[in-house]
Amino acid sequence: MPSLFRLLLTVALLAGLAYGAMLALVTFVTPEPHEIIQNVPAARLNK
Repeated sequence: MPSLFRLLLTVALLAGLAYGAMLALVTFVTPEPHEIIQNVPAARLNK
């Protein structure tokens, strides 16, 4: 039974670290919107 608790504690710790990393990304990284322009060849439009 103690190994089950250790496994659950390890999984919970890893989940907490992943959640914290995602929260840090959302908080500290701001995306910069910019316009994307891509030319489409006329041959692809006439299919």
